[in-house]
Amino acid sequence: MPRTAKVKTVPEAAGPVVEEKAAKPAAAEKPAAKKKATVRKKAEPKPVFRTGYVALVGRPNTGKSTLLNALLGQKVAIVSDKPQTTRISILGIKTTAKGQTIFVDNPGIHKPLHTLNKRMMNFVYSALETSDVVCLLIDATEKFGHGDEYVLEALRKVKTPVFLLINKVDIVRKDKILPIIEHYKGLFPFREIIPISALKGINLDVLEKLLEELLPVAPKLYSDDEISDQSERFLFAEVIREKILKYVTEELPFVTAVYIESIENKAQQDWKKPEESRPMTYIRASIFVEKDNHRKIIIGRHGSLIKQIGIEARQEIAEYLGHKVYLDLQVRVREGWRDSEDVLDLIEGQKG
Repeated sequence: MPRTAKVKTVPEAAGPVVEEKAAKPAAAEKPAAKKKATVRKKAEPKPVFRTGYVALVGRPNTGKSTLLNALLGQKVAIVSDKPQTTRISILGIKTTAKGQTIFVDNPGIHKPLHTLNKRMMNFVYSALETSDVVCLLIDATEKFGHGDEYVLEALRKVKTPVFLLINKVDIVRKDKILPIIEHYKGLFPFREIIPISALKGINLDVLEKLLEELLPVAPKLYSDDEISDQSERFLFAEVIREKILKYVTEELPFVTAVYIESIENKAQQDWKKPEESRPMTYIRASIFVEKDNHRKIIIGRHGSLIKQIGIEARQEIAEYLGHKVYLDLQVRVREGWRDSEDVLDLIEGQKG
């Protein structure tokens, strides 16, 4: 309102209406200064760290070990085109800023005939019970059969999420993949179905992202530099066995086992510089077979095959250790070792 505005008043007694100037109002009090609102920034949520186990299962020779190596970016499990290559569950540990995924590579699911096979299946059942997510690998190039039904029956007792990974999609036509997906959709309630190629790395980033989201919030279980749970003794035995599997066929892949008798680290004098020495590892290993004719096959004519196996195994072990290796291989006949608890304990005990 203007400070000189006129107002009309009516006196208590009757009389003429008079005009008078309104009294100058007192100076208005200045409004109190507004306090600045304190804006509290919301604390940024702490990054969530997830840790858990992912079981890789499936029929023999579907690419589980190849997938494990691809996910870790390095070789921790031997690979062969022979079935039942993996006999003991192997952990592959991948640690990132967001979490730690512990992959469990398992023996192929099959009906056990020997004590060895029963132990192999026990590793699988244990992984199914303790893992946070299960990944079932199938071979896109193989037709569905009784073996696949047997695998699905084993998975019906699993309470955790199950992914279906259709492997080897790099070598099948794209129009063949959709019918596989539709067929498996009607057989089991899979959480996710992902076509992949473990060998070519197709869709492995998609797989890892989906797995990471399902793992429980938990601190890491292994240090950042740990990538596997296997001992060097077990690793060396597996490398030797991988080279054997490369050259043998028929029943020999099933009846062959490797046991590391001893590992000694010694210094070898450099003949060029006598005052200096170089590290050297001496490894003695036994190759178990069940029959004498198995022994003859592995030794080969004039020892040619065992020599080749030794050369390739020694080269890989030396590359792993970073120095020279001396490898002594002996082929021993142990009849019925696949049903011998003592021999199986020896072989499994190497894992550490």
